[in-house]
Amino acid sequence: MVDIDGVISLFGFQPPPTAAGSFHWIDGIPHFLSAAAAEHLLALSSLYELVWASGWEEKANEYLPHLLGLPPALPFLRFERGAGRTSGTRSVGGHWKLTSIEAFAAGRPLAWIDDAFDDSCHAWADSRPAPTLLVPTAPERGLTQPETQRLEEWALELERE
Repeated sequence: MVDIDGVISLFGFQPPPTAAGSFHWIDGIPHFLSAAAAEHLLALSSLYELVWASGWEEKANEYLPHLLGLPPALPFLRFERGAGRTSGTRSVGGHWKLTSIEAFAAGRPLAWIDDAFDDSCHAWADSRPAPTLLVPTAPERGLTQPETQRLEEWALELERE
């Protein structure tokens, strides 16, 4: 599961951004898209089924493949409207993404990259019977080599089991 804001679309950095990337207007909103995060996702695509787990929903496939060279038409999750995006509403289990993520994962091993985990995410991950890895990112850096290396190692650990 791949979030976008804070993972690929960076924010909170002191200008100019230190990561390689470029600014783009997406639906009238400026986004700094990390080229490094895109490269890391491409490397991970041989080990994982990448799924957009972002409020961007289908818009991820409209913009990110051609802007960053990512695979076209990745699966994406839909989220209940208003479910915590800005209102603070929580889904079953707490975090606004959990209901959709759990439904998609359906008992399979799952790695989730996001910049906004809360206690309910950790409790949910700990309670899942299937292996679950939460990979936090700093929104000003996004997905970097250390997180990518952890994801690669985890995928290889699962293969050995």
